[in-house]
Amino acid sequence: MREQDSPIRRAATKEYLKGIPSLDSEELILVVSSLWNIAMTRPNDQDLPSLGVFECMADLIKKGLHDRTWLLTHQNIYIPYYAAHIIGSYTMNEVESAVRAVDSGVIPPLLELLGGKMSWVEQRVAVRALGHLASYEMTFEAVQAYEDEIIKLSMHLASSCLEVVYNMFVGVKTRRRARYHVNLLTRGVEGIEMENQKAEEWASQLQCWSIHLLNCFAIKGRSLNLICKQEFLKDLCEMWGGLVNQSSPAGVGLIRILCYSELGRESISESRHVIENLCHLSRSSDDWQYMGIDCLLLLLKDPKTRHKVFDVAASYIIDLFELRNLGNRSNVGEGITRALVNNFKHHQNSEIENPSVRKAIKELRSLKVDKRKREQTMSSENLEEIRVMVNVLKQEGNHMFFLGQIEEAKLKYTEALELCQSMHRNARVALLSNRAQCSLLLRNPDSAISDATRALCLCSPPNTHAKSLWYRSQAYDMIGMSKESLLDCITFINLCIKMNTENRLKIPYYAVRMISKQMDSTWIFRAARLKALRTYRRVREKENKEKEGVQQRNKNYNISGLSTILEEPFPGNDGCERKRIEKAKRRSKLISS
Repeated sequence: MREQDSPIRRAATKEYLKGIPSLDSEELILVVSSLWNIAMTRPNDQDLPSLGVFECMADLIKKGLHDRTWLLTHQNIYIPYYAAHIIGSYTMNEVESAVRAVDSGVIPPLLELLGGKMSWVEQRVAVRALGHLASYEMTFEAVQAYEDEIIKLSMHLASSCLEVVYNMFVGVKTRRRARYHVNLLTRGVEGIEMENQKAEEWASQLQCWSIHLLNCFAIKGRSLNLICKQEFLKDLCEMWGGLVNQSSPAGVGLIRILCYSELGRESISESRHVIENLCHLSRSSDDWQYMGIDCLLLLLKDPKTRHKVFDVAASYIIDLFELRNLGNRSNVGEGITRALVNNFKHHQNSEIENPSVRKAIKELRSLKVDKRKREQTMSSENLEEIRVMVNVLKQEGNHMFFLGQIEEAKLKYTEALELCQSMHRNARVALLSNRAQCSLLLRNPDSAISDATRALCLCSPPNTHAKSLWYRSQAYDMIGMSKESLLDCITFINLCIKMNTENRLKIPYYAVRMISKQMDSTWIFRAARLKALRTYRRVREKENKEKEGVQQRNKNYNISGLSTILEEPFPGNDGCERKRIEKAKRRSKLISS
């Protein structure tokens, strides 16, 4: 590699790469780890890929999978991981390298790793590499040749990987964890905290990269009949990137791709669980909020699915009708309003299960059309009178609130909202936020969430009103929606930090306490931990029952089994017979003495 003459260096390097798989010494791991370092630091360099590094890595993976004696010699157990990682690094950005990798035969050994021939650690780098190869048009066809196997393995991996990582690593005592797993995760940094932190990160990546691989097929309309199985769609709702993998939309990203196909929309509309999760996402401060809205609008625009989702979706997204811009999308609220009103017209002659939806949409039409028309015809003097009246009602509501008259305060805020002009968005934000606080104190979390969401939609940019975020976080906590509560609380703290003009950073203690509570509830291994605990309890209960059964059988044996001599019934007169036996005992004692 250090040879100055380029042709000589390239020829020597190419020859050396060919001989690496046949090396049988402790230096092999040093060679492969050095190649890994080069691939990590210079992934776009075409030098090694053009000289045969992919053939070398494919041969090493095959050798590790099929020669267990070799794998367990020296430190060779690390080599399949490093080899798959090198393939993934060089194919991450360069389509030319991806073509070379496919031509070098890397897909079959990567598929064996994906199938779990070694462990979840190797599965992680295998699914990463296959995801890169499936991302390019020029190499997708080669990956597609194994479509059925890849789809099934990726679905299984996405659904089960968190449980596998917990059972095989996180939930295992430190001294019983695979040593080479610990070394790969921590890179020499000691401590169980670091091990668990990295395991959480890698498990999340394993799940997100499995979903990405499925995305590559779904976006081309491939294997939708497999991906759209109800059980898997339900699992997808619980898969989220966010805090651990900030760039990955995880499950909702695949759901949105499915919503662009007819089969996908039909399958998703059949699951109330999926629809409700999309509704919750659309009203949250999650970075992927817009994806939830996109999915619901696609379902509402489809004549075949809108009647299945309208009642559920309308009761949630009606709170978003005043949302202007979200990310790079403009007039989001207008699109939601059109979808709701058009579907309402479609349902005019049919029965809507939720009467509150019918009422809410009528109010929406009144606010968006009738109220605006009235305001346009009013004089400036009338508008000023209304503004003053709104301010008076708000002050009365505040006074009643501080006196503890919460219901009366809520009514005053409602009166003020009915009068407040639609153009006065900031005033309406304050009124809606105050009314959300009243609903919270009155133990009506659904109403609090609705008002807080409407207030956050009126903000510019949206989701930037601190009080509304905190009220909604508390309301979500009341109904057990830990993820949504956590996201609102984190956004609230970020706003507090931005608004803090002092040099000393102050984070509200109550928000820290809320985050601490919700982090435990939303831990990615929580479901796996609960399942493991339930399994452990069932085993213990079974063992205890078996133990009780043995004790009961022993007890029954002593009572009704073969009688001892003392338990034999005395024949004839029990009293006389007992006296004769006692005399015999005394006589035997005298003789013995």
